[in-house]
Amino acid sequence: MSEEVVLSANEYREQRITNMKKLESMGFKPYGKTFPRTRLAEIRQGFEENKTVTAAGRLMTIRRMGKACFATFSDGTGSFQIFIKKDLLTPEAYEAFGYLDLGDFVGVEGRLFVTKTGEPTIEVHQWTLLSKAIQQPPEKFHGLQDVEERYRKRYLDLMMNPESRDRFNKRSAILREIRNFLHGKGFTEVETPMMQDQAGGAAAKPFFTYHNALDKQMVMRIAPELYLKRLIVGGFDKIFELGKDFRNEGIDRTHNPEFTVLEIYEAYGDRVSMKNIIEGMLPHLCQTVLGQMTVEYGEAKEILDFTPPYREVAYYDIVKEVMGADWFTLSKDEAAKRAVERGLYVEPTWNHLMITRECYDKIAEKSLRQPTFVTRIPRQFVPLAKTCEDDPELVDVFEFVVAGKELCPGYTEQNDPAAQRAALSDQAGDDPEKMDEDFILSLEHGMPPTGGLGIGIDRLVMMLTGTEVIRDVILFPQMKALNK
Repeated sequence: MSEEVVLSANEYREQRITNMKKLESMGFKPYGKTFPRTRLAEIRQGFEENKTVTAAGRLMTIRRMGKACFATFSDGTGSFQIFIKKDLLTPEAYEAFGYLDLGDFVGVEGRLFVTKTGEPTIEVHQWTLLSKAIQQPPEKFHGLQDVEERYRKRYLDLMMNPESRDRFNKRSAILREIRNFLHGKGFTEVETPMMQDQAGGAAAKPFFTYHNALDKQMVMRIAPELYLKRLIVGGFDKIFELGKDFRNEGIDRTHNPEFTVLEIYEAYGDRVSMKNIIEGMLPHLCQTVLGQMTVEYGEAKEILDFTPPYREVAYYDIVKEVMGADWFTLSKDEAAKRAVERGLYVEPTWNHLMITRECYDKIAEKSLRQPTFVTRIPRQFVPLAKTCEDDPELVDVFEFVVAGKELCPGYTEQNDPAAQRAALSDQAGDDPEKMDEDFILSLEHGMPPTGGLGIGIDRLVMMLTGTEVIRDVILFPQMKALNK
């Protein structure tokens, strides 16, 4: 028995170029022009036997059988089987089809029918070469297995992995339905600068750039918050922005330096009005995009249920649930000892508040699996929010947590300019240049009571598509340079 001949990548390429030249000599131009067609999803949805259709797509499989062959092609909306038979085409057209390769784009015209195995199929009466692929696609049944290559060559991942295309189609639908929901609630979409004179709205390390025309250094925004609040001062009452933020920090399974955020602000609102938005928008996304209220999340296939209302628990209460009811009566040293016993690392310089925060981040938050609002956060961690009326050491905010990860914060925003200056001053520390004086000035012109929230869209898409790695929901994530 003869051994199967395995060609190298370069040999495959040369064979495809030979096929392309042969096709060209037969009158089939390798790179065609526009081709009016019906999308394959629409053909499948409106399928009628004997109906004549025109379709186009990339060849994904070819099965040759003497004087006939079956093939499948895909156009991004779905795939469809086509049937090529020698006596239905001109001799030249049938011969030329034999020089096509996987990955080539073709347009076809023909009749719809159903095979003996029940497969809807296009019986091809004419075909047109639209584009020749001279690189060999990844092997059909194994797809693109190298995870890093999937990120670097996303076009191959999308070409070969239907689940990847489906995930990004869902991402697009999620963005569309977020806008639909907010527009339906009377919100106006706005845009604020991505290049700013100074970073504000969060505590993060920015990317720096230089504006040649203005001859000054600028930063890529770490958050749009302070500009959006200026718009509330100016008279907008219900606004949102969907856009990019940039933070020059680490990359891991849930963080990417360039990420997409949704920020929402509502004049005359507060934390509760933001809570109502979350409990309205998430069910809307589940119903319109997923068609169900539950998500199978991660490798463990954990079932997340987004049916409202969602649990609400105070920050101190959830800490006591996981660290002991006596946690806040412990001394700093006793708290540190208990935290270490739970497997945490504690810096010797940390006070009780910082030890508690570490316990919340590493244990308490991770214990919250179903959608949960964690409220009444220590004010030191949220300088842009109002304090609780019954306790000035806490702020009137929530952290919305799902599957052990924070999805978004929601605030009763601080509109007192003196209190805001004091909080930002504490955050700036010894660097007064971090103070945004124009923002403080805008508050002195008067900002109404306001509710605000910010959602990481990448994490939201991860949650709703059951994905645990952020790079799987970003089309072109940042990657390390390849060693040359």
